[in-house]
Amino acid sequence: MTAEIRVVADAPAAAAALLAEAARAGGVLALSGGRTAGAAYVVAAELERDWAAADLWFGDDRAVPPDDERSNFRLVRETLLATVTPRSVEPIEGELGAEAAAERYDRLVDDIPIPFALNGIGPDGHTASLFPNAPSLREHDRCVVATEAQLEPFVPRVTMTIPVFGRVELLVYLVTGADKADAVARAFGDDPNEDTPASLVRGRRTIVVLDEAAAANLRQ
Repeated sequence: MTAEIRVVADAPAAAAALLAEAARAGGVLALSGGRTAGAAYVVAAELERDWAAADLWFGDDRAVPPDDERSNFRLVRETLLATVTPRSVEPIEGELGAEAAAERYDRLVDDIPIPFALNGIGPDGHTASLFPNAPSLREHDRCVVATEAQLEPFVPRVTMTIPVFGRVELLVYLVTGADKADAVARAFGDDPNEDTPASLVRGRRTIVVLDEAAAANLRQ
């Protein structure tokens, strides 16, 4: 499961450039949450003002209302949608509850083409809301499932599954910080295994954008 590793001084800006390019090309962009992703969204909005060809979807979100501070949708609204106007936005309706929201999104995602996705990695090796050794890692029939968080905030979540990420044309990982260095090494330096879900998740093409701290444990 190969991936192109890029270690850069400003990882959010580098990922933002890839996101802005994807926005210009158009189609479905599957976004994620997190402070580092939010920084990338701010820069991407500065790099590209015309998002009229882009459809914003979500690789995962928490089962909370859209105005909840834990909501990935709220993060995207405040960092990206405050500045740009995409062709469409398709949030995960977490206020419905995790199971109902997952069933709805599963029907929508189905077999839609996804040119681009932006993912992060947690210190435990999770990506999107695919957690270590969870049943969701073995889901091959559904596109979207409900899952339980294994770290704070302990809120039920909704996530795209591994096969969906597998059909993404370009999957970009954005990871920063020394606290992620061990997870990065396991995800991109070791054999794939369920202890590190990010090691199992690759797009048709995968680019990993890291700062030096996050890349510190990768074997040269």
